[in-house]
Amino acid sequence: MNKREGERGSANALLLSVITLAVLFVAAGSFGVWAFMSRQDYKDHSDAKSAKAVAANTQKVKAEDAANFAEEAKKPLKVFSGPEAYGSIKISYPKTWSAYVDTDGNSTPLDAYFHADYVPATSSKQTYQLRVQIVGRSYDRELSSFSTYIDRGTVKASAYSLPKVTTVVGTRLNGAIVPGNRAITSGSLVLLPLRDKTLEIWTESNEYMADFDANILPYVTFSP
Repeated sequence: MNKREGERGSANALLLSVITLAVLFVAAGSFGVWAFMSRQDYKDHSDAKSAKAVAANTQKVKAEDAANFAEEAKKPLKVFSGPEAYGSIKISYPKTWSAYVDTDGNSTPLDAYFHADYVPATSSKQTYQLRVQIVGRSYDRELSSFSTYIDRGTVKASAYSLPKVTTVVGTRLNGAIVPGNRAITSGSLVLLPLRDKTLEIWTESNEYMADFDANILPYVTFSP
């Protein structure tokens, strides 16, 4: 009787061991499958993220290269020289731009238009990258014509001197610098006294401001 009970106990212990091993095997297999699937999912998503990052970086590099190329294409700068009778003004501008210059006006001895590629018709009301005028009115009179707009806040004024003509102090106006032209709301205009006349240099949009500040104003010269 005791022998049979011992054999039965041994059989039960063996069965329990087999069941335990089977459960552990199934658990290990399930964990292995889960781990593989998780790793595969991570790899797929990681590859997709890497591909997206590479594509974005490639586009960024291309954009930077294009911008750098466009900047390099502007050099060396061209130089326009104005009439000696009106201060021998010299205006440097990118060689990828074109110019239209009128020096026959009586009230405006110099009226110049500069723009990338070609100069649009002067009657087009388009914004120009650069305008230069010598007008036959005194500096004080020209500046006073903006007083109303300065008071309204549509134009902001500050003292300004050209980097190469520091002895002449004028005014820089930012904002709606061409009253009556609603297309120009963010330009910048420099007014400088030139004997009994006024030298005016301006750009008609913030879109062109980088060139105005980097390639135009730093190189302007004239004889006061």
